[in-house]
Amino acid sequence: LMVWEHQRACAGQQAVTSGAAGDGPALVAGAGRAAAAAACAVAGGRWSERCGPGARMKQNGAINPINVDADSRGQGGAAEPAPPPAAAAAAAPSPAVGWSLRHKCAAYMLALRPWSFSASLTPVALGTALAYKNLGELDVPICLLAALAVLAVHGAGNLVNTYYDFSRGIDHKKSDDRTLVDRILEPQDVVRFGAFLYTLGCLCASSLYYLCKLKLEHLALIFFGGLSSSFLYTGGIGFKYFALGDIIILITFGPLAVMFAYAVQVGYLAISPLLYAIPLALNTEAILHSNNTRDMESDKQAGIVTFAIIIGPTLSYIVYNLLIFIPYIIFSILATHYTISLTLPLLTVPLAFSLERQFRSQHYAKIPQKTAKLNFLLGLFYVFGILLAPPGTLPN
Repeated sequence: LMVWEHQRACAGQQAVTSGAAGDGPALVAGAGRAAAAAACAVAGGRWSERCGPGARMKQNGAINPINVDADSRGQGGAAEPAPPPAAAAAAAPSPAVGWSLRHKCAAYMLALRPWSFSASLTPVALGTALAYKNLGELDVPICLLAALAVLAVHGAGNLVNTYYDFSRGIDHKKSDDRTLVDRILEPQDVVRFGAFLYTLGCLCASSLYYLCKLKLEHLALIFFGGLSSSFLYTGGIGFKYFALGDIIILITFGPLAVMFAYAVQVGYLAISPLLYAIPLALNTEAILHSNNTRDMESDKQAGIVTFAIIIGPTLSYIVYNLLIFIPYIIFSILATHYTISLTLPLLTVPLAFSLERQFRSQHYAKIPQKTAKLNFLLGLFYVFGILLAPPGTLPN
């Protein structure tokens, strides 16, 4: 606006100096000078008698040069041709494309809920550690493929949960997962990404069939059992909406995942991995139970039924304590009768008591994420305890 007013002032002075002789030019000169001075005053500058190329305008105590010559060529000279739009676009790099790609990747990562991945990675690590103690060797490619397969199925299950919760009107502006509510992603994006992850998991399982010695029917039973559970938790039948989701999670992210990682390493099925998975499965279920306890009101309004809604807040608090503290009792018994290395998970007891206090005060905001952190640390120390156990000291 200041530059435009300054150009008007220059145009006014040009009218003064280019007028013809006579009384008319004198009157025009006076009017032109007055208009120019008024225009410069409105612009916040100081009108100068020399108002031409290289003129300066004083604004806020600073002298700023203004190139009026290039702007006023329309009055006297030929204007330079503007560059073509295509050339201008090529010359000026647009950061919007890169920003949009980063924004899209961040949105996909947010939809996956990566804070919950400890529930799938720690069972794989536990099953692999048990196989290593049994065989005395570790097949790294099989271990990585098993972890990727379980992680892909888990991520796809999270996307299915996001899609169906949004479709049923359960997610809202105050929900923890607002990927579709805030239009961060479109529903078709979530569907495509979920299909891609399920396909990736199947490719990993197919590769495992050629690398490991496990029978095809056993591999298919375990893998597709876990894949079906991750989908049916909210998709299809929707076990979550009929208070059966806790059972699905307890089985899938506990014994099933541990058995899968163990079997692809040793080449056969066994009972012992299922028993070792119990402490970790209980702690993993605590993540889901804390999430459902936090969402009790919104779930009631949406017309769905969860185990937390059935038993109420008081019993939910008791169940949560049982889920996070029973594993410590099991570890204490194992450490007393077998090997002292299984006391390592007890290092996470202070964090468990901190979560108990937060749950008791009904501050549910970040409890699922903090319980997932406890699950990761507990599983990590559990795996270290298995690996550090002297040969022959672990229960068969």
